[in-house]
Amino acid sequence: MDSRQRLRPAKANGKTRREHDNAQQRQRAAIRCYHVAMTTNHARLQRRPFLTPIWLSALGALFIVSFLSFEAWLWATADSTTIIVVRHAEKATDDGDDPPLTPAGEARAALLARMFGDVREPGHIDAIYISPMVRNRMTAAPVAARLGLTPVVAPAGDAAGLARRVLREHGGGRVLVVGHSDTVPEIVASLTGAKNLPKIADDEYGTMYVVTVPRIGRADFLRLTY
Repeated sequence: MDSRQRLRPAKANGKTRREHDNAQQRQRAAIRCYHVAMTTNHARLQRRPFLTPIWLSALGALFIVSFLSFEAWLWATADSTTIIVVRHAEKATDDGDDPPLTPAGEARAALLARMFGDVREPGHIDAIYISPMVRNRMTAAPVAARLGLTPVVAPAGDAAGLARRVLREHGGGRVLVVGHSDTVPEIVASLTGAKNLPKIADDEYGTMYVVTVPRIGRADFLRLTY
């Protein structure tokens, strides 16, 4: 066999090995490129939250603080104010412009004290508002004595002003208001916005309104007889 023919397989084998080596190098290079690309993408994903605009984060924090503040205010102001509005008890009809109570009126005042005068019970009266008249003072006296309260004297002719004062000074509390036949409906209307409340007759002394005024929402009332 010719020597040149004997060398051809060796050359062919050498060429095959080089091609194989080149293929492995290309494969390793491709793997390195893939690894670098994956590492870069992972780093970008990790850095992405830090690239969020500062104003967006501040806006989110402001929203959270505002929401929590509103919830705290709503919780703090959730209590309702309860106002019990009554007319003074039976008065004497032949004792001048500022008559006292009759024995029947004194008995009704004592009944009012039994209903609302137990300081040991939860939910008792926190304050009492009366007009300057003797009959109103006498009506409130028994319940005030039981509760250890001094009634607040307010002008009889300003129902709207009295309603605002009660809500301002005793918001969330329980208040007794002793008015007159013509002022009781006006006081209830000022507290609730109710229209066309029935008038109280001259001989009607047992009408009682229990008014509930929430800080948020619509006021409501019950009309009772005691």
